[in-house]
Amino acid sequence: MNETRDHGPLPVLLLSLTVMTGLVDAFSYLVLGHVFVANMTGNVLFAGFALTGTGGIGGISWPATLLAVAAFAIGAAFGGRWGLTRKPHRGRLLAEAVIAQVVLMTAAAFVATVAAVGDTPVRLALIALLAVAMGIQNAIVRRLAVPDLTTTVLTLTVTGLFADTMAPEVRLRRIAGVVAMFAGAAGGGALLRWATVSAPLWAAAALLMALASSSLVLARRTSATTWR
Repeated sequence: MNETRDHGPLPVLLLSLTVMTGLVDAFSYLVLGHVFVANMTGNVLFAGFALTGTGGIGGISWPATLLAVAAFAIGAAFGGRWGLTRKPHRGRLLAEAVIAQVVLMTAAAFVATVAAVGDTPVRLALIALLAVAMGIQNAIVRRLAVPDLTTTVLTLTVTGLFADTMAPEVRLRRIAGVVAMFAGAAGGGALLRWATVSAPLWAAAALLMALASSSLVLARRTSATTWR
């Protein structure tokens, strides 16, 4: 990735998405059983543990983890083809994808509010909705090509933080990504403890709506040509 390319406000916007990822994965892991909807590495491991009967305490479900991977793949395939023929401004591309996420996240939040999340059909429906949303996000973020801000995984970010020689602004961006994910996860855990079970999803939906609006406004500014 080109470190010298002008990314405008995209790093800040993607940090917001990283916070949202922490909120959603806190909900999926703590409420839906040991399953992630954004971190596919963890799901592949969990599926392997569950398939061999070594899931341990907590009841890892290999159908649930495989569903998360499959739904994420569908979202990623959809997101990967988004806007390929139109070549929209990166800010508008992000806004369009986030609007799709708003729809999916709001639907998931509504289901978590009115239905019993412990019921298997409800749990699987929530996993599918959330994993599709996160797959779209991951594909679009790859298209945006902002270094060190994948918004869903931190392994390479943390590795680069300690293994590479880098400019101060690059180090700051990497640290900010880690802090954003931590903040989202902590916020999601706090909402689950002191608010309702659906609160992390409603918070995620609200954050996404603010992000979509901000992206559209910023992409329309005259200065937006520098980070197209």
